[in-house]
This record gives sequence, C-alpha cells and structure tokens, in this order.
Amino acid sequence: MATQPHSRWTEPRLQVNSLSLDRAARRPKDFLANARPENYCDLNGRYVGGTEERMSNVRVLVGTRKGAFVLTADASRRDWKVNGPFFGGWEIYHVKGSPVDPSRIYASQSTGWFGQIMQRSDDGGATWEPVGNEFAYDGVPGTHQGYDGTPHPWEFARVWHLEPSLDDSDTVYAGVEDAAVFRSVDAGATWSELTGLRGHNTGPFWQPGAGGMCLHTIILSPADSQRIVVAISAAGAFRTDDAGATWKPINHGLRSEGLPDPHAEVGHCVHKIAMHPSTPDVLFMQKHWDVMRSDDAGDSWREVSGNLPSDFGFVVDVHAHEPETVFVLPITSDSMHFPPEGKLRVYRSRVGGNEWEPLTMGLPQSNCYVDVLRDAMAVDSLDECGVYFGTTGGQVYVSANGGDSWEAIVHDLPAVLSVEVQTLA
Repeated sequence: MATQPHSRWTEPRLQVNSLSLDRAARRPKDFLANARPENYCDLNGRYVGGTEERMSNVRVLVGTRKGAFVLTADASRRDWKVNGPFFGGWEIYHVKGSPVDPSRIYASQSTGWFGQIMQRSDDGGATWEPVGNEFAYDGVPGTHQGYDGTPHPWEFARVWHLEPSLDDSDTVYAGVEDAAVFRSVDAGATWSELTGLRGHNTGPFWQPGAGGMCLHTIILSPADSQRIVVAISAAGAFRTDDAGATWKPINHGLRSEGLPDPHAEVGHCVHKIAMHPSTPDVLFMQKHWDVMRSDDAGDSWREVSGNLPSDFGFVVDVHAHEPETVFVLPITSDSMHFPPEGKLRVYRSRVGGNEWEPLTMGLPQSNCYVDVLRDAMAVDSLDECGVYFGTTGGQVYVSANGGDSWEAIVHDLPAVLSVEVQTLA
C-alpha cells in the first residue's frame, strides 16, 4: 500500500527513533547513537529530520513449492501487496536479493521433470530473466556415501541456497545438492566450484540427510572477506579462512546419537546456522536435535536448548539490532514434523540461549500441524525489528515488534520453502 502524504513537524520533537525504554535499556549505545536531530520523528513514529521525512519499505521474497511471491509493505508492515506467482508450478528453493543493489535478486527454480534454472531480476522482482545454469563439478567428481553407506557418485540435483556478496552485486554464491559451493562473478552468467570444500579428505564419508546431501547455509563474514561458513545435511559445518581455497570441519562439541561415533568429525545433520553481523564469531545452530552456540566462529560448540519444549527444528535467526536475541521454532520430532501439542510457537531468548520464552500472540494455539523449513525465517532491519516465517501450510507470518505479536500476511500460498526480507530506503 502506498504511503499517504501527511503533515510534517516544522521542528523536531524529542521522541527518538521510537525506541521504547525497555529496548533503550537493552541497547543503550544504540539509543545514544540514534539521538541525533536527523533521526527525530513525530509522535506517530514517522521520521522527519527537521523538515525532511524518511520512510522505509520492506520486500519479502518467498519461495514455495509452486512458484515465487513478492510481498511488499511500508514500514508499518500492516498493509501488504502480494505479487506472484512467478515461475508458477516450479519449486523455488530460494530467492534472495543483493545487499549492494536491492533491485538485483537471484532465484533458484527447479522441478523433478525439467531440472534446474537460475533466474535473475534487476528491477526488484517485477521481471526476470534466466541466467547461467551450468553447475559442473571440477575435475573427476569422485564419490560420497549413499544412504546405504556404499560409494555414490557426486551428482548435481539443484541449488538449495543463494548468498549474494556483501560488496559486489555481480558476485553470488550457490549451495547445491550434492553438496558443493559454486560462485558467480558475472551476475549468474557462469558458475565455478570452490573445489576445496568437496575435495576435503572427509568428503568421501559424507552422507545425505533425509532431504538429500544439500549445502543449505552460506554465511559471509562482514569482518573478514576471506571467511565463509557453510552447513551441509548431513555432513556438518565447515569454514574457510582463505576465500574457499581450503576448508576445515567445525563440529567440535556437536553430538549426534545416530552416528557410530556421536562426536565424529563429520556426519552431523546441521539444519541451519545464523550470525549477527556485529558479532561474526558468534554462531547459532539449529541441529537435527539440539540448539547450539559457538563463540569462536565454530571452533567449538555448546548446547543452549535450555527450556525449549523440543530441541528439534529447522530454523534459527538473530534479531537485527540485538546480537543476543535469538529466535527458533521447535518441531515435535524428526518423525513428527509439526509443532509440539499442535501449538505454533516461536521461542525467543534474549540472553543468547538456554532461557527461552514462547511467543504466541496471533499464532494458532490448537490443531496446527504445519512445518517451518530451514530457509523459511528471516528478519528485517527496521528500527523495530520485524521477524518473518513461512509454513508448509502456505502461511507467511510477520511480527513487527520483535516477536511480541504476530499476524498472517497471507494464508493460502503453496508450501513455503524460503523467506528472505529486504529493507528498502
């Protein structure tokens, strides 16, 4: 919904960035940093900066089993416009925009019948064009372990995850099945493998998880351009400190009861990893079972599941402004992919784990048997951080107040595979 014109204050008022006292207490440095004349707003929370108004919008990119959707709203996040489906009938595993150029968006499109197609938009998702689609493993691919433990050749199936560069809109990374990392430096026209990962000496022992041997998480460090963290189901987490030339497993502290050695170097089914850009050495992990935390960029992990009703789940994310505020969504078990007791509850920890509170206002608390998949939670960077997630029932929920309350943006999309958010000036 378009922003309606409104009157401006002729002088700045003394409400600063709409920060509540509670949030100011948790973020005193941010509160003081924002106490500048250009950041003053009127009593409705609208920025005026003296005589200049600043408004932001959000764009939510949703990948589903039957197409992609683009949801847009202004900073209030109350009135939404839904565009789509784009690529109707195709599975869209991931859609993500460039942080350098928000109009540049990449999408992974696939079906079991017609294979994989990569798409790019240069106008914020209004129009799309296919780009390069050749993902060729470098050299002789070799083998990994199949479901039955016997050698299985590496075979490309699809792109699970896209991660645009933090400083170049033409550079984007792709995590694929069978697990590998590819990179494009020409806006998706061509792709080349970062061979050091698949060539690691543990590679022949990697096995697929229930959804395939997918590389589903790529985290680019904002503090060190050489550092990348990835996660593979079901091989574990890996890190490079030299831009992908060499990699090491970062699974110390993980425990997986289904393995012959529960503390093995590789073989752990990591579902998702999240990081706050201001604390790049702190990582949060949702494992097959267990919510984990690392304070040393993955070199060691400790469990922070605490009082969660179940520590099985797929998603984990971090508040945009509070590095110790973490969100997860518990699922009953690995054989019952629905919320415990049929109650859809996001859980929030304000202390980096162990102590969790359920966030239920606006979410169904009976007879809810949806799942929330690993790429289907995201946050925006508006001053009052928005949290979003999508379900296999086709709902996309938003909280415009950091999880305190929720409402559905849409109810009846196809099963949601991924949710990403762009905050637009």
